[in-house]
Amino acid sequence: MIGEHVQGCRGTIAVLLATIVVAGCAARAKKVVLNADPGSRSGAVSAEHVDSNWALAERRFRRGDWDQAMAALERANLEMLPTDPRRTRMHFMTGESMFQQGDYLQAAREFRHVSDDTPGDPMAPDALLRAGDSFAALWRRPELDPTYGQTAMATYTEVTNRFPGTPQARQAQQRLTELQNQFAWKQYRAGRYYMHLKAYDSAILYYRDVVATYPRSPAAPQALVDLVKAYYKMGYVEDVKETCGYIRRFHANAKGVAALCPSDSAPS
Repeated sequence: MIGEHVQGCRGTIAVLLATIVVAGCAARAKKVVLNADPGSRSGAVSAEHVDSNWALAERRFRRGDWDQAMAALERANLEMLPTDPRRTRMHFMTGESMFQQGDYLQAAREFRHVSDDTPGDPMAPDALLRAGDSFAALWRRPELDPTYGQTAMATYTEVTNRFPGTPQARQAQQRLTELQNQFAWKQYRAGRYYMHLKAYDSAILYYRDVVATYPRSPAAPQALVDLVKAYYKMGYVEDVKETCGYIRRFHANAKGVAALCPSDSAPS
């Protein structure tokens, strides 16, 4: 009986000890959780550490050390609270670093993150302008797929619409004009290609598109001159007269106009 009682006491003591150990572990775990920063993705990070890393990122960014700036910015993205007001500038700096390294598509996404998620931020106009620059940089060869060039034009137009009267809007308009000129020459060269193949109807379509879509581009006068040549080839007398009249009125100094469009403008 005494042995059984002792054995029972030992069991009870073991259970009590186990309970105490478990309770202690739980208390320590709770303390760890409470000490963790709920807004940080990487666990408990002191504000001093975040500030130090951010200062490092800004120094590297200012001196154009793009690789090292990106590394510091990536750490800042992991360590900053979601509500940290520096996040907007962080995305802009990340986009600029990517742009300088030639990663234009990712740069555009970072810039759009700034302009779309924080449209009232002072950096939003610059970010949207740089997004347009990123898409324009992706359109390296105008003779190929124009998708990125068209996206750049749409983005520059968005800058002028969303932020009218700002320096960024004026810059966007200038770059939009440059892109339009590139598109005009692209269409003009396509017309010349079909003229070379003696596919005059196709050439006429491209020349007309240049004149109608980009009337103020440097390519427009030359497209009109070549359009008259195509009309001559096709024997379109009335079209020759009408187009020559337009050229003499608006582009009288264009090369070859005097010889191509005499007073009667009739095909020989």
